[in-house]
Amino acid sequence: MQKTSTVTAPHLTIALYQADGIRGDIAANLDCMARAVRQAAGLGCGLIIFPEMFLTGYNIGAALPQLAQPAGGPAGREAARMAREHHIAILYGYPEAAGSRIFNAALYVGPDGKVSANYRKTHLFGPEKQQFTPGDELVVAPLGSITLGILICYDVEFPGAVAALARAGAQLVAVPTALMHPYAHIAATVVPARAYESQVYIAYANRCGKEGRLTYCGASCITGPDGIDLARADPINPQLITAPVIPDTIEQIRADNPLGTDQRPALYGRPVGGAQ
Repeated sequence: MQKTSTVTAPHLTIALYQADGIRGDIAANLDCMARAVRQAAGLGCGLIIFPEMFLTGYNIGAALPQLAQPAGGPAGREAARMAREHHIAILYGYPEAAGSRIFNAALYVGPDGKVSANYRKTHLFGPEKQQFTPGDELVVAPLGSITLGILICYDVEFPGAVAALARAGAQLVAVPTALMHPYAHIAATVVPARAYESQVYIAYANRCGKEGRLTYCGASCITGPDGIDLARADPINPQLITAPVIPDTIEQIRADNPLGTDQRPALYGRPVGGAQ
């Protein structure tokens, strides 16, 4: 696991853009990114998060090999330019071409325009297993003076993934997502539960609208380390939402409700006894 040490900051406002996007049209999606980046920067945000496979669309089928780009490809360079121009960090989902392999990835560009992390989805969902190579490393990276962890969609449904990022120092876990019906309960219940369990902020940036036979759930959210929503988008429309990330809030919640120190991991690995 990659890890970068951090120093606690008073707070950082983040933005999350719930998008429908245009399937297969990279230029149009970059234009959409540019508009959202300008809006978020104008609101004083230090980070904006876009959904899974935002660059190309998620349900792109046989077009995937032609639309995939390297991490440092044309789209990555354009995102870097936007980040430098508006002095805001950007995280977006895209299909990464790496030699003969394609990864479902998320590129994280710092406000200086430099790539800080490139995360490759580690838990592939259903048909993704025939399209992508799974990543094999969890990632944390600096976000100003706090630490950012990155997952993609299905990854957040595994408690161990979020817990591992929290143990590595992540205070915010960003999750570009393409959650479709009939799985709306994931956004409504599982994401807040993951935030509560690991006592971290989670920013869950979903798609909305339709792509072919898929209808996305929307309901993107920024959830606090107590499992309570700080902001949530509606289920249907493209929307920008914002919320502050306050590291001191994490420390206070962990002091008041010490889930981490009260755990008994040695007990969980033992056989479970029967009735006496």
